[in-house]
Amino acid sequence: MSIFEIIMLICFGAAWPVSILKSWTARSNNGKSLFFLVIVLIGYVAGILHKIFYLSDAVIILYIVNFTMITIDILIYFRNERIESSLKN
Repeated sequence: MSIFEIIMLICFGAAWPVSILKSWTARSNNGKSLFFLVIVLIGYVAGILHKIFYLSDAVIILYIVNFTMITIDILIYFRNERIESSLKN
């Protein structure tokens, strides 16, 4: 278990609730990139798989929490897509 890995995951994880709240309340994807969100999600999947196959420790919980938050942000992204497209019609 690395203290630096823990700090990194906590810092990245602190940003997701803010992003989720902004996406939810704005009801818009302005400033959002689905491509970026998916790349970050893949990074978390890689971290989780590394913990499962090579270095199992409690830090996996932080990866799973961050993975869950970015998944929520992606789901809100698709909700906002629907909202934006209905406003255009």
